[in-house]
Amino acid sequence: MREFLVEITTTVPEGTGQDEVDRRRAAEAVRARELAAAGNLIRLWRQVGVRRTFGIWRAEDEDELHRDVLGTLPLHPWMTFTVTALEPHPNDPGPTGRSA
Repeated sequence: MREFLVEITTTVPEGTGQDEVDRRRAAEAVRARELAAAGNLIRLWRQVGVRRTFGIWRAEDEDELHRDVLGTLPLHPWMTFTVTALEPHPNDPGPTGRSA
């Protein structure tokens, strides 16, 4: 599986009722837990002060990421995505880094 850095900006359409927003956000939380359990959602961060999220996601390729992962999010119709494919850096000090 490949890893992707995904920037997500959510914009609720004008005129959308609060009940609809609340329903979709609750469904989004459920789907996020499912995607995490499946190994597709690794980490999420929220940008302070705006409706922007950054996350590390996994999929076989970018097509699968859009179709089978991000495309299944209940808030997907209100989201825009910027996707960056990642690969390990040889100097990564993290637990999967290759530096000695």
